[in-house]
Amino acid sequence: MQTKSGFRRSLARAGLLFTLLSASPALADGVVPPKVVTAVPPEFPASETVDTAEVVLALSIDETGAVTDATVLTSGGAAFDAAALAVAKQFRFEPARRGDRAVAARIPFTVRFERPHPEEPATPVVAPPPSTSKEPKSAPVPKPATPSAAPETEEEPEEVSVRGEKTPREPTTRTLTGAEIRNAPGTNGDLLRSVENLPGVARPSGIDGQLLVRGSGPADTGAFLDGTWIIGAYHFGGITSVVPSELIERLDFHPGNFSTEYGRLMGGIVELELRSPRKDRLGGLVQVDLLDARALIEGPISKKTRFAAAARRSWIDAWLGSAAGDAVIAAPVYYDYQAMLEHDVSKDVTARLSVYGSDDRMKLLFDSPDAQDPAGGGTLAAAESFYRIAGRVDARLSPDVHWVNKVSYGQNDQSFDMGTYRAGVTFDIITARSDLRLKVAEGLALVGGFDGLFGNYDISLRIPQVPNDGSPSDGPVFARPAPSLHGKGFASRPAAYAMLEARPFSRLLVTPGVRVDYMSDTGNVTVDPRVSARFDLATGPRRTTLKGAYGFFHQAPDPSESIQPFGTPGIHSAYAEHASFGVEQSFDGLVELSVEAFGKRFHDLVVEQADETGSQSGVRYANTGAGRAFGVEWLAKWTGGGRFSGFLSYTLSRSERRSRDDEAYHLFQYDQTHILTAVGGVDLGRGWSVGSRFRYVTGSPYTPYVGSAVDFDAGAYAPVSSTRQYSSRSAPFHKLDVRVEKRWQLGVVKLAAYLDVQNVYNHRSEEGRVYSYDYAKSEPLLGLPILPILGVRGEL
Repeated sequence: MQTKSGFRRSLARAGLLFTLLSASPALADGVVPPKVVTAVPPEFPASETVDTAEVVLALSIDETGAVTDATVLTSGGAAFDAAALAVAKQFRFEPARRGDRAVAARIPFTVRFERPHPEEPATPVVAPPPSTSKEPKSAPVPKPATPSAAPETEEEPEEVSVRGEKTPREPTTRTLTGAEIRNAPGTNGDLLRSVENLPGVARPSGIDGQLLVRGSGPADTGAFLDGTWIIGAYHFGGITSVVPSELIERLDFHPGNFSTEYGRLMGGIVELELRSPRKDRLGGLVQVDLLDARALIEGPISKKTRFAAAARRSWIDAWLGSAAGDAVIAAPVYYDYQAMLEHDVSKDVTARLSVYGSDDRMKLLFDSPDAQDPAGGGTLAAAESFYRIAGRVDARLSPDVHWVNKVSYGQNDQSFDMGTYRAGVTFDIITARSDLRLKVAEGLALVGGFDGLFGNYDISLRIPQVPNDGSPSDGPVFARPAPSLHGKGFASRPAAYAMLEARPFSRLLVTPGVRVDYMSDTGNVTVDPRVSARFDLATGPRRTTLKGAYGFFHQAPDPSESIQPFGTPGIHSAYAEHASFGVEQSFDGLVELSVEAFGKRFHDLVVEQADETGSQSGVRYANTGAGRAFGVEWLAKWTGGGRFSGFLSYTLSRSERRSRDDEAYHLFQYDQTHILTAVGGVDLGRGWSVGSRFRYVTGSPYTPYVGSAVDFDAGAYAPVSSTRQYSSRSAPFHKLDVRVEKRWQLGVVKLAAYLDVQNVYNHRSEEGRVYSYDYAKSEPLLGLPILPILGVRGEL
């Protein structure tokens, strides 16, 4: 057995240092973290010119001490990442323990590379076995020192993330980190856009690229940043997300059956978690490409206080010009900003103050009126913005009690102008969350909290009355009534939730819970019971897990549907039933396969109806709608590390709706039957990497026009819609994206140049239909052509 100093000398000769970032054994609900037994050193990449590098991995360690999964948390460069991942599965640990029982855990593990000297050849490294002597429970696991002549200094231990600390409360959660998608083709390195590649996610909808998840509508899925709801996850067109990936620690995507922590939505949840600013030194980055330019600066202010600040601004308007033919584009323009101040109040309490926001503007100036409808001429403009000021206090009151409190204030603004018509919505919003986790006994924890949303709304509308979906047209837009309406008021939506994390034995986890919401604008109280379970049939490199869930999910109507003078008082929340069952299978730590079937039933959907009461808006709403969605998702992911990374996902689904009980179901306007995505990347060495993404999606349904009639009063043709709603489909969408990147390490500076080519073979997909003035002919409205994005990036 080697002594501690001998072990360190062996590490130095090997040219790298493994550092297990660990906490006090008393942390993580009484879980003693894993201890390294054997760590096989990877080869120092021959293509690299730097002498040192560092890669932080996230290792999943099962009950036997074997590494079942490894992902990159902090990249050291493509070649170093690949070298660390290539041997991670060969590491051996003494497993984490809760009392006398071995448990699975997920920990950060740092691999530091140092170029070996010619006179000191690399030798295998075998860590000493864990000591059999008893140590005080408060003693941290020591870190091996780096080879240096400088004296050692005492450091505070880092926290270990143990699976017992944050129990998986949903049957399916897809987790992405910034390092994992930095080179993802077709996303331009955007973490949130990578969600589109996951099973169950259809092509984004509309100008703001809202997510469509498991047959739900675009308003049914929400994004939360550090637990705070934000308006829209994307800038206009879905080009990029409103928060840059450089500031995101992780993204958790719940496609359905999410826990009772979240509510007011019937689709899915995207959780974004801001990372802490760096503590060691001042750093930052600058990135410039054909879409936008961004900058970030961060670092310590003192030993316990640190900061980060970032900003981004697009310049699509600078080179797009008048690409819209008869229209002159004055925008789109978007920008976003983020600032953060974080302070360690004590070793167990951290406070964070954040300010972030986003702004999008677009304007089209038409040279002449629309041939079909004069109301379409003139100016078409849209704008959307939000800001938040958020505070968060994260406190670990004891090994068994974790309490997180969050509060935010902000504003959402949306507006749309078309000629003389306008819609404007402003919300002043306060959100508050208090989440408490209490370990009650071995294998049993109670999670509960408060989730409140309060705000003032101000809505102004001057828009023409629109016919019901699929009904015959009421004539051209300019000939329809367009009353001017204005309303303002206050709405409060407090909620409380509670759930149990019960593990009656090591392989079974059950999480029953309930959520209660109140909506002041409708006067409704809703109760949502939910339950999920995961059962490990087998553990280790060939892990097999069964999972399932069932629950209720209420969603309140939009204020413009429920308040006067726009909406109809008395309507209430719609709700959906979610059910899912699936299996996860690992194949010797090389490939992980997940198959999951899901089903949804939608009840009391808000539907627009003909208004015979003579209200100001001319529109009446009622809870007469219903819907259903069902399908199967497949995901196969390469987890073996090495120079290759990639996954294949496929979703087969169907989504249907109806407006009333005596009506037959028809296709939902956002139904996309087949969704296939294949993503792969290869590290070519010498700083070069290449990746590609192929995507195929069934075209969107639409209701065709079957003819037209002359409106003599308006002096224009009016289309006549088919009585078979959404009976036609656009042509399928498909495209290939390729990304090539080259990286250099110049001392402490990392440089990169990249080319992200979207739609390589220039297939312009059908995004809608364009009709002639008399609706006798139509042709497809085509999407974007090939889009090469060239950029450079520098990091310090």
